[in-house]
Amino acid sequence: MTVQDQTPEREDELDPSEIHNVLRNDRRRRAIQHLRESDGPIDVDTLAEHIASVETGESPPPRDVRKSVYVSLHQTHLPKLDDLEIVDYDQRDQQLELRDRAEEVEVYMEVVSEDDISWSTYYFGVGLLGLLTLLAVRLNLLFVSSFGVEFWSWYFLVLFTLSATYHAYSEQKQQVLGL
Repeated sequence: MTVQDQTPEREDELDPSEIHNVLRNDRRRRAIQHLRESDGPIDVDTLAEHIASVETGESPPPRDVRKSVYVSLHQTHLPKLDDLEIVDYDQRDQQLELRDRAEEVEVYMEVVSEDDISWSTYYFGVGLLGLLTLLAVRLNLLFVSSFGVEFWSWYFLVLFTLSATYHAYSEQKQQVLGL
């Protein structure tokens, strides 16, 4: 990849290094994700409480954690996202909302979300499960041997085919939507 390939196509697009810088911080990613899931503007207190809950796994989160998250959002993360025009952050009213430019960053967040697995991991898992199942049939283990090799071979062939079809469909849908 050349330097020319890394420059944005339009002048108003974010530079890849800026996108990487935004996404490498968990709190910025969580802020963008929560704003995307919200209906309209939210206040910084609500966002801080949400992020603190996610980080601690407690609801409500401890006050000191909530305060720490609030301070880091207010002093560092939200001004940065505002400067890059990803969010509209009104420091006086403590309100924030996603801007259109957030889509440039969200594309990279949707590749594999935090709670998801990649397609390659999925296919590897299905393949490994298929091999172990066929091995169990050959060795007459568990209940799987009662169905026979032919049944399990067809089962995993159909599973792979349906998975690949869905994978291709979802990839095509993302391309059509410009994601």
